[in-house]
Amino acid sequence: MTAQVKYADVEVGTEIPERTFKIDRANLVMYAGASGDFNPIHWRESFAKAVGLPDVIAHGMYTMAQAGRFVTDWAGDPGAVVDYGVRFSAPVVVPDDGGATLQISGKVEEKLDDNKVVVALTARAADQKVLTRAKAVVRLA
Repeated sequence: MTAQVKYADVEVGTEIPERTFKIDRANLVMYAGASGDFNPIHWRESFAKAVGLPDVIAHGMYTMAQAGRFVTDWAGDPGAVVDYGVRFSAPVVVPDDGGATLQISGKVEEKLDDNKVVVALTARAADQKVLTRAKAVVRLA
C-alpha cells in the first residue's frame, strides 16, 4: 500500500497521474465468477455480436471497480472513499487478441470539511470516454 495522501498536501486542481489497466477476457471470466454475472456478452464473442455489440464487452461494474481502485490506491487507504458514483457512457470492448486498455486519471475538484475532497475521474478506452460524472468523495489523512 502507498503512503496515505494528506489533506493539507492537496489543493483544488491537484492532478492524479493517469494509470493504465489492462483488461483481457480472463479478467472478465474471473469477474463473472466473483459477481455471479455470467451474461454471455462478457465472454462469448458470437453472442455479443449477435446482439449488436462489436465484440465481448467488460462488465460495467468491473470498469467502475478499476476506477475505484485507482482512487483507493492514490489515497493509500481502501476505506478512505466515503462516496462514489459514475454513469456508464460507453462499453469497454475486449477483443480476444490483445484485450483492452483502460486509462484512468483524476483531479481534485473540491475540498470539503472533515478532511474530505471530491475527485473527478476520467476513464477512457479506445479513445472513448467510458465513464461520465465519475466522482469520489475521499477522506484524506
